[in-house]
Amino acid sequence: MNITKAYDEQVITTEPAPAAGRQDTQRQDTQRQDTQSDGPLLPENVAKDFRSRWDTIQAGFVDEPKHAVQQADELVSQSIQQLSSIFTDERNKLEKQWDRGDDVSTEDLRVALQKYRSFFNRLLAV
Repeated sequence: MNITKAYDEQVITTEPAPAAGRQDTQRQDTQRQDTQSDGPLLPENVAKDFRSRWDTIQAGFVDEPKHAVQQADELVSQSIQQLSSIFTDERNKLEKQWDRGDDVSTEDLRVALQKYRSFFNRLLAV
C-alpha cells in the first residue's frame, strides 16, 4: 500500500458524516436516551408489593367477595396515588432543569425537551 492510498483511506474514515447522517446519529442518540429513561414507573420493590397484595386480595375473593372488592378498591387508589406522586416529582425535576429565567442555553432546552418526551411517553404507556 502506498502512502497516498493510506492517507486517502484515513481521510475518508475521519471525514465528518454528511448532514443527513449526523441527523440520523442524533436521532439514534435521542432514542437511546429515551430508552434509558423509559424504565418502570414504580420502583421494583413497590410494584412487587402491589402485586403481592393483589394476589392476596384475589385469593380472598372466594371466602369474602365484598371485602376483597373493597380491598381491591383501596389498592387501586393507593397505586394511583403512588403514580401521581412519582409523576409530580418527575415533572418538578424536569421543570427545575429549564425554568431558570434567561440563564438557559439552547442545549439545556434541547435536553429538557428530550426528557419531557420520554416522560410523556411513559405517561401514555400507563
